[in-house]
Amino acid sequence: MSAEVKKQIDEQREKENRLASLYDEYFDRIAHYIYVRIGDRNEAEDLAGDVFVKALESLKSYKERGIPMQAWLFRIAHNALVDHLRKKGRVTTVSIEGVTIMTREDPVAAAEKNIEMEKVNEAMQKLTPEQREVVQLRFFGGLSSKEVGAILQKSDGAVREMQRAAVERLRTLLDW
Repeated sequence: MSAEVKKQIDEQREKENRLASLYDEYFDRIAHYIYVRIGDRNEAEDLAGDVFVKALESLKSYKERGIPMQAWLFRIAHNALVDHLRKKGRVTTVSIEGVTIMTREDPVAAAEKNIEMEKVNEAMQKLTPEQREVVQLRFFGGLSSKEVGAILQKSDGAVREMQRAAVERLRTLLDW
C-alpha cells in the first residue's frame, strides 16, 4: 500500500472518529434546533438522524476549510429542514411550543412560563426569516456567531448584527 493511500485511509478514519464524537455531543442540539422549527419531537429526532447519515455519506468530500465540522453538520441540518418544510408547505413556520421543560415548580409558575413562550413565539413570527434563523441557531442550537455565519454563508459580523437587531426587535415587541 502506498504512503498516499495509507494517508487517505488515516484521514478518512480520523473524520469518521470526529463525526462519531460530534454525534454524541451534537445530536440533541441538532434535534432541538429542528424541533423548534417543526414542533414534532419524533420527527425532529428522525431528521437529526438523517443529518448524521447524510454527513457520513458525504464525509469523503468534507474538507476542513476553517469551518468547524459542527457548523457543517448544522448546515446539513438547515438544508434538511428547509427540504422538509418545503415538502410540508411550511417554509417559514416557527414553533417554540414545548420548549419549556417539565419541572416540579408550582402550576401557576408553569402556566406563566407557557404564556410567556406563546408571546415569544408570536414575536418571533415578526422577525425576518434570517433573523429567526440566527436566533434559533445561536440560542436554540447553541452555536457561536462564527459557526452560524458558516452555516448561513454570512460573515461573523453580519450574524452578530442580525442577532443584535433581532434581540432589539424582540425586546420592543415583548416590552422587556
